[in-house]
Amino acid sequence: MAETDVAIVGAGAAGLSLAHRVSLGAPTGPAPSVVLITAPAGPLRPPRRTWCYWETGPGPYDAVVTDSWERLRMRDRHGATAERRISPMRYKMIRSDDFQALVDRDLKACAGVRRVEATVDDITGLPDGTARIRGVDADGARVTVDARWVFDSRPPRRPPPARTHLLQHFRGWYLRTEQPAFDPGVVDLMDFRTPQPVPGLSFGYVLPTGRHTALVEYTEFGPEPLSSDAYDAALDHYAHGVLGLGALRVLWSETGAIPMTDASFPRESAASVFRIGTAGGATRPATGYTFAAIQRQVDAVARALRAGRRPVPPPAYPARARGMDAILLRALATGRVDGPDFFYRLFTRVPPRRLLRFLDGRTRLSEDFAIGLRTPVPSMLRTAAELPLVPRRPPTGAS
Repeated sequence: MAETDVAIVGAGAAGLSLAHRVSLGAPTGPAPSVVLITAPAGPLRPPRRTWCYWETGPGPYDAVVTDSWERLRMRDRHGATAERRISPMRYKMIRSDDFQALVDRDLKACAGVRRVEATVDDITGLPDGTARIRGVDADGARVTVDARWVFDSRPPRRPPPARTHLLQHFRGWYLRTEQPAFDPGVVDLMDFRTPQPVPGLSFGYVLPTGRHTALVEYTEFGPEPLSSDAYDAALDHYAHGVLGLGALRVLWSETGAIPMTDASFPRESAASVFRIGTAGGATRPATGYTFAAIQRQVDAVARALRAGRRPVPPPAYPARARGMDAILLRALATGRVDGPDFFYRLFTRVPPRRLLRFLDGRTRLSEDFAIGLRTPVPSMLRTAAELPLVPRRPPTGAS
């Protein structure tokens, strides 16, 4: 049995970020005690990931930023190219291994932080307003943690019902080429010269870290992930058939699937139990970006804890942004809009810094209206009109 002020379940981006902020943020009083519960080695532990976000000026995690860029590029399916500068913003990349090492190093200096390895079975609100976590460690021993506040970053066991369920699923190779092949100053954000699936869309994504090295990803928006062989075949075609990289060596790879849905993710499951990260709605439904929204959520939670307030994670995006995403997802799922044309049109017709603020949910109503005029207006209006009539259902195959 352990007792603590704050218990954090899961040590992915959200769990690590919250533990870091709560334990090391500028204090207005004593830091709360923290128990960070990590899954034992195995399928429940978060795999290696690469996280990207944009930021103006220096940020709290610059020490582990792998690389950053101020130029973004997009290519349509016919090879037309558009390039934009986003300065004074920069597009930043962090590897999860580096991020975890930074957080682990800093937390070791905090006497009030304990790490527990366990598979959590149950989180229950108690009559006194606290919560109890029950789990099992790697040796099969029972683990119990009582906490004043619990923050749960695990994916929900049952995905919430929604009108649209898509996935952004991908595989990436971090690779080295024999010949110089990349421009290290520019990111290929979406390269639509990939074979387009029906339904959905696909694109290549290139994050260069040198003339010979880059993270090269193949991504699809669609209802189901691919097989491992299908991802490798698609990446091989993109790397050789589209980019013409020649001889190369894959140093490591990553695979993932991000929910793209208009489901409502409750941020509170009991009086003292809250959800954070993707489980708490931090993933932008129309793009899959999550890391920056996590930082906004955990900053707010840490401030509330320091001030003695109830630490409810705030919505990651305003209701207007979530409503626009619901329309877009429905339009993509029905095939009413052409995905590659839609994203290329936004990238080429909306000023880049405004577009990035829009993706963060930080634009004004007038700016949202102006951006909406750059989309296929009749198709989007038709989708908006029918959306209230579409029932919310669990995803196919959800138990």
